[in-house]
Amino acid sequence: MGKSALLQRASAASQIFVDTVENIQISDDDAHHLFSVLRLRDDEYVVVVDGSGHWQMTSVKGRSLLPCGEIEFEQACVPQLTVGFAPLKGDRSEWAVAKLTELGIDRIVALESDHAAVRWEGGKGEKAINRWKRIANEACRQSRRVRLPTFEGPVSLDSLEGDACVALAVPGGQPLLQSTHTVLIGPEGGWSERELGKDFHHVTLSSQILRGETAAVSAGALLGGVREGTVSFMESEMPSATEKKTVSS
Repeated sequence: MGKSALLQRASAASQIFVDTVENIQISDDDAHHLFSVLRLRDDEYVVVVDGSGHWQMTSVKGRSLLPCGEIEFEQACVPQLTVGFAPLKGDRSEWAVAKLTELGIDRIVALESDHAAVRWEGGKGEKAINRWKRIANEACRQSRRVRLPTFEGPVSLDSLEGDACVALAVPGGQPLLQSTHTVLIGPEGGWSERELGKDFHHVTLSSQILRGETAAVSAGALLGGVREGTVSFMESEMPSATEKKTVSS
């Protein structure tokens, strides 16, 4: 993403999602927010995005939005980054989803775990994921992100095992590997011995014991920093990609 494109979007008064930027149709909810809540006036700017990378700057005219620039396309970042975590009590999962979205994480996974305090049964999982999607939508607007993250869950560790790019966050683990693109956060009761014995690298996020939502956001910040080049590794200190996981005592 070019810095000038982000600054251009940041200068707008708001951002909304539409089905297609080629034919802008404002939903009733967005119209209410733009013109009744924000009280936007003529010639103020609004970014319209389709959630898949296409976006366009528009200007307010009455209760309509008029294109005032070319349709732009932002390529997906490489590598794609994933943070998975066991759902948390209360609204802490939702807070984590919002922050992971702001940090640019591409995929957010709800994990099944042996010691999970929250278990999605029946239709609870679908309802919760839909709620997460709405929260991510709002976080994208705030952060001027033009690509919505994807969501999966509940997902078992078994389905993720064997991928060298996936790591478990474990106190006392190794530093984050440069090749790690997915970090999985366990429940606040900790990973079970069975889960710790699975074929994953173990990485540490802090010298402290973190709450679930803090660990998820820390993982997102580290992964994003490595991808964007704001976090780097000293070659002499980098663990080998072939180095085996370390199980904390």
